[in-house]
Amino acid sequence: MTGNPPPAEPRQRAVERLFSPVRIGKLALSNRLVVAPMTRVSATVDGRATEGMASYYRSFAEGGFGLIVTEGIYTDKVFSQGYQYQPGLADAEQVEAWRQVVSTVHDAGGRIVAQLMHAGGLAQGNIHRDHTIGPSALRPKGEQMAFYRGNGPYRIPRAMSEADIGEAVAGFASAAALAGEAGFDGVEIHGANGYLLDQFLTEGINLRQDRYGGSIAGRLQLLVEVSEAVRSAVGADHVVGLRISQAKVNDFLHKRIGGGREAEAMFGALGTLPLDYIHTTEFEAWRPAFGDDGPSLAALARTHARLPVLANGSLHDPQRAAAMIEGDEADFVSLGRGALTHADWPKRAREGLALEPFDKRILSPIADLANADRSRSALLDIAS
Repeated sequence: MTGNPPPAEPRQRAVERLFSPVRIGKLALSNRLVVAPMTRVSATVDGRATEGMASYYRSFAEGGFGLIVTEGIYTDKVFSQGYQYQPGLADAEQVEAWRQVVSTVHDAGGRIVAQLMHAGGLAQGNIHRDHTIGPSALRPKGEQMAFYRGNGPYRIPRAMSEADIGEAVAGFASAAALAGEAGFDGVEIHGANGYLLDQFLTEGINLRQDRYGGSIAGRLQLLVEVSEAVRSAVGADHVVGLRISQAKVNDFLHKRIGGGREAEAMFGALGTLPLDYIHTTEFEAWRPAFGDDGPSLAALARTHARLPVLANGSLHDPQRAAAMIEGDEADFVSLGRGALTHADWPKRAREGLALEPFDKRILSPIADLANADRSRSALLDIAS
């Protein structure tokens, strides 16, 4: 028996849970609402953040989000860059450009962490190298993404040597230290969505027979080394998080072969690392992670890692977002499409105002800020 939906007042009271002050590590936040990392390929060709990016990130702080996670930032001038016009944190000029972004977010009362990313075998626009690397010499599934200026199949990566692995770890650590210089409140390690750390985690992509492959412990080894190196680089006071997923940008329906047992082992191991939170992402965050029933990926992370969890995935309905908190599946919710649609989503949700559906034209044909501005202008012209 379905029954009638609950009256508006109780629904709004549930939504209020999203607005309780909370901490991640030593960072105090005004609420539990987070802007999810979203690739916007809008930096300069040499990876410097722009004034347009500063305005973009500031809008989320002004809109009431407690925390902003940046788009993936490449970590070195070797193999980490994934896309043309992706921002980096690999030199003094990039640090200075990010300093301006961070300052404008802080001036608006926001908090912001830098997501650190190595594309590995999914790199499709690296100005520093003309080939790619990954755990194994295996061509990634699918096609390069056109809305990130890619074309055709992915290249076959070169299998990484231990020297390559050490270079990648050093890149994460260096970028984390540079994030501190730029004024970021912390960093998030990108271990999701099919990029390098996720490639090492994934059976069928990681075919290695050395200490970085095989068992779940072996496949986690690179992530362990990166987490420890990043924490050492930033010290105890800065937030360090980790993003984890099943789906990949080139394999949206991927599910981990080991299922719930492997997830339990993985999150249990991650819970021993010097991390302040885990950020899970699924297409629909509340769905069972494996099969037709059972806990969500966020709930599995919260239970077995025993760390605060940010849940991401189609949580742009305020009641749906609040249910993740009410049900003890997550401590925070992060929004991508909802934040792109309304930079002031928190204010609208708290006041019970209308929330428009996401318009895919914001990301097409190129998922950059200029295209988003053109799309919004066209919609305003139609409306008038």
